[in-house]
Amino acid sequence: MRMGKTREEVLTYAYILLYIGLSSGQIFFNKWILSSKQINFPYPLGLTLLHMVFSSVLCFILTKVFKIMKVETEMTLDIYATSVVPIGAMFAMTLWLGNTAYLYISVAFAQMLKAIMPVAVFILGVAAGLEVMSCRMLFIMSVISFGVLVASYGEINVNWVGVVYQMGGVVGEALRLIFMEIFVKKKGVRLNPISVMYYVSPCSALCLFIPWVFLEKPKMDAAGPWNFPPVILALNCLCTFALNLSVFLVISHTSALTIRVAGVVKDWVVVLLSALLFADTKLTAINLCGYGIAIVGVAAYNNYKLKKEAARAVMHEQANSYQDKPVGGQVRPRDMPSTLSEEDT
Repeated sequence: MRMGKTREEVLTYAYILLYIGLSSGQIFFNKWILSSKQINFPYPLGLTLLHMVFSSVLCFILTKVFKIMKVETEMTLDIYATSVVPIGAMFAMTLWLGNTAYLYISVAFAQMLKAIMPVAVFILGVAAGLEVMSCRMLFIMSVISFGVLVASYGEINVNWVGVVYQMGGVVGEALRLIFMEIFVKKKGVRLNPISVMYYVSPCSALCLFIPWVFLEKPKMDAAGPWNFPPVILALNCLCTFALNLSVFLVISHTSALTIRVAGVVKDWVVVLLSALLFADTKLTAINLCGYGIAIVGVAAYNNYKLKKEAARAVMHEQANSYQDKPVGGQVRPRDMPSTLSEEDT
């Protein structure tokens, strides 16, 4: 019995380390492909398009051909048009702009700017009616913003074009998360990461293909015959797909708290390793101090959100229990909401 528990714990830690390794490695892999003169592929839009096409094809093969994985929900046209398309478009925008930023700023600085993500999510959430403004949240947002500003002030080589691209990616990711929350709360549909990739990847690929035809394809044609290393690009796409699978494994074996804590650890690993791997990264004491302040704010935000989710889950269980209790020999009707708003918790 003890041996089985120990094996499960070892397996869980292995999944967490796999996620941290793949997530960090994918960032460095993308940076290397986009900036390496040996690979000669400075096309972030094209690289992101490859990722989405590869993910679409592989998801189809795994779910429909070999049926190794299962798609949880049959998608209706209405849900796809009103929910999946916006999510796919924002996902495409996030990856495109985020990868483009690597052409102008260092990996470490890009990672520091990403710490502002909770601020963007919260502000958009308030605008969409999904979040409630409070003094506590205002303080947390102020701490994160101050930390990112300090980290930016300490950056030696600030390229504002890269900053704009990175912040655009942050806004895109924030909108994607907001659309995902609306998708779950309003539509009541819950999908695992495999199902999300199955539905979202083709939509994202189409959203990327259209601007690629006008923005990057002419540049690729002008550079001469396409002579890009297919093995390296295929391996990069495979690593991206494996990263998405690792997220599924961590969440299914642990909890949302674990994946968020692992994400914070991954961020620090990326920042510190980038200083060793790339010549364009020079960290200063102000950089690290500001980033540390921002991470404290991010940790407080994660803790706040997880408590909210836990409270919502408890109330949902109580609601289900209340609905199923017989009253006067009859089953009480289900008159309580299946999903709770921020005000309810």
